[in-house]
Amino acid sequence: MNIFESISKVMGDIGAIGKTSKNTTQGFMFRGIDAVMNAINPALVKYKLFIVPEVLEQTREERQTTKGGTLIYSIVKVKYTFYAEDGTSITATVIGEGMDSGDKATNKAMSIAFKYACFQVFCIPTEEMVDPDKESHEVTPARISEKDAKILEELLIKKGVNVEKTMELYKVKSLTELTPAMYSDIIGKANGAKR
Repeated sequence: MNIFESISKVMGDIGAIGKTSKNTTQGFMFRGIDAVMNAINPALVKYKLFIVPEVLEQTREERQTTKGGTLIYSIVKVKYTFYAEDGTSITATVIGEGMDSGDKATNKAMSIAFKYACFQVFCIPTEEMVDPDKESHEVTPARISEKDAKILEELLIKKGVNVEKTMELYKVKSLTELTPAMYSDIIGKANGAKR
């Protein structure tokens, strides 16, 4: 079979994947990567179809939770190539995002990317589709580093700008609470009038 026949056959064998896993922290139900793997693996083996990932891009950053903890936020752009027995193939490129307080943010991002590549290529029924705009997360804005705060403080002092009044103007208690946008704004204004 060629890739199009193989994908069509796999689609015919995969049933709906319901939300059978529960997030214990926030209490919502979700479709886990294990459920997707368990649902598609027999059909992939049966129709001699396999999938190869290639990470095209990755970004990682630290974010602070509203409770003061640190999360690693990872975004990956992954190209999946679906190969049939005769050597024909198609590709699907997807974005995956993941957050973790330890070392698994990229693993989570890749799991999400793979899960949604499979949902979309094989048109897997999900019983219900939730609009992504329905969910929201509480993440504090990015903050400047202590090193940048020290550089800024030295610049303000050198330029004769009152550091305390600057913090008051930007409604922060320390320079490390400044966002990158605020930081850039202050640097831009540092050559102007004293505060």
